[in-house]
Amino acid sequence: MSPLGTEAYRTETGLPPLVARAVAAAERHGFAFSCLPEQGRLLRALAGGAAHRIAETGTGYGVGLAWLATGARPGVEMVSVERDEHQARVTAELFAGVPGVRVLHADWTEVYAHGPYDLLVLDGGGQGKNGEAAADPERLLTSGGVLVVDDFMPSATWPPEHLGRPDSARVHWLEHPALRAVDLPLSGNLSTVVGVRRPR
Repeated sequence: MSPLGTEAYRTETGLPPLVARAVAAAERHGFAFSCLPEQGRLLRALAGGAAHRIAETGTGYGVGLAWLATGARPGVEMVSVERDEHQARVTAELFAGVPGVRVLHADWTEVYAHGPYDLLVLDGGGQGKNGEAAADPERLLTSGGVLVVDDFMPSATWPPEHLGRPDSARVHWLEHPALRAVDLPLSGNLSTVVGVRRPR
């Protein structure tokens, strides 16, 4: 999720059709916070490695979900959870004809009821990303499953910093004992943590 995410697509060409439809929905509803194209391309690539289930928190108007659905193998189930009722309804209608995709109106913790996942994307303004209530990769991921936590700023320091202070959310994932994780800079103003669930 980025405050300039939807706007960034105005200069993009050759978008996958489903992504273009989701971007159009975000623009139509004045939603600025879609995932950036760089993040979307990463999601599409990672979705291709999921064998059975993918989950996303913070659907918005479905731009990230569209990238995931575009990259996923046939037969993979996808669930995306959105706490805003209007966004969930509009996006569910947008994906109604896409096999295996469900958009649920619920708090992010609803993902626990449908896992474990081969790929879990934590998005949506911090839902499940930080603090004592952060998502539990040991419960939510299969062995070897992948966790993606986006919307960090690139940092050249250790520990990584945000606004001049240690970035506790990013450190949480990079040092999580259940994960092998890396901080991937995707652009000059976007970094994403990708972690793989250690063998059980």
